[in-house]
Amino acid sequence: MANVNTRYLIVGGGMTADAAIRGIREHDVDGKIVLVSQENVPPYDRPPLSKGLWTKKKKVEQIWRGTDKFNVDFHLGREILSLDPVKKFCVDDQGAEYHYDRLLLATGGMPIHLAEETGKVIYYRTFADYERLRALANEGKTFAVIGGGYIGSEIAAALTMQGNKVTMVFPEDGIIARLVPSEMSLQINEMYESKGVVVHPGHLVSSVEAHDGRMSIQTNRGLALDVDVVVAGLGIRPNTRLAETAGLKVDNGIIVDESLQTSAADIFAAGDVIRFFNPALNRAIRTEHEENANLSGKLAGAAMTGQPVRYTHLPFAYSDLFELGFEMIGVIDPRLPMIGDWQDPYRTGVVYYFDSGRVVGVLLVNMWGRIDQARALIESKDQPAARDIKGYIT
Repeated sequence: MANVNTRYLIVGGGMTADAAIRGIREHDVDGKIVLVSQENVPPYDRPPLSKGLWTKKKKVEQIWRGTDKFNVDFHLGREILSLDPVKKFCVDDQGAEYHYDRLLLATGGMPIHLAEETGKVIYYRTFADYERLRALANEGKTFAVIGGGYIGSEIAAALTMQGNKVTMVFPEDGIIARLVPSEMSLQINEMYESKGVVVHPGHLVSSVEAHDGRMSIQTNRGLALDVDVVVAGLGIRPNTRLAETAGLKVDNGIIVDESLQTSAADIFAAGDVIRFFNPALNRAIRTEHEENANLSGKLAGAAMTGQPVRYTHLPFAYSDLFELGFEMIGVIDPRLPMIGDWQDPYRTGVVYYFDSGRVVGVLLVNMWGRIDQARALIESKDQPAARDIKGYIT
């Protein structure tokens, strides 16, 4: 297998990789870039896989990032198995060696799997998963969605809007209960049920088995379901295996400094996989959303060319569940003290999350164009007192 020599090596093929390539090309138009990805397609926008592609706001041809126009050598359908940070080369699953000057780890996250299942569960993450699920949805199958977080809830909504029969199973009391006030979570349960979704909160899945072309689910409370297709949206774990085996510093993500460099020289990381210090929150964070992928990726690309960068931005995230649209920024954790400021209870308004008397998170529900104001509030050293917070964002 021939060796590959390159100035810039990018491991990973998602939005972060594309953003990094754009960052490189702003400062180095000629340097060789090699991208190695386990997926068989070039970079694409990931959020439409559970959002716009199902609501017809996006067409498949609109999700591709156009990375090929930046003179990139693609090595698709390959997995990097080892990294030597001293000799500065990687080896893939076909035995090819990639020797680099600068390396970016944009390895993202891996879907969390159920402990007991037959291997036929769809762990929704990639474009291939979308193609498979879309084909099944068009056949009018019955679906069980395991998980009540954003991915599971978005997929359940998407399948329901296609006219499919959908059942949700999750351990919390309500949908997105790990993010929103409990009363709101329970109301979202009711909204899903009004759309035709069968909702089973408070159930842990104990087994999933395939039989005669069908799938059987058993839960810890004795619930038994029989469906055509099982989809799991249980969240992701940062894909740090390569970094760990290479001896890089890892703690719930690859640790990077504000220039997005890892603990090893000439190795950078960006996107879902990184854990970085955010000065506004005065803590290290890891975030798994689009803005972080794009901004950290682009800055990492610039840093790889030798440009000075500082990644101190507080990124936001968004989601759509039927007619509820969410934007959120900072620490969104209902275990914290919260104050809700509602125009229409649990349908239009703001939730403020507090830690030690300071606003550390803001959830906007059907409130558009206010994320910059929410970010400025969190970053402010002179925040209003909790008793005065209502009406701050309107």
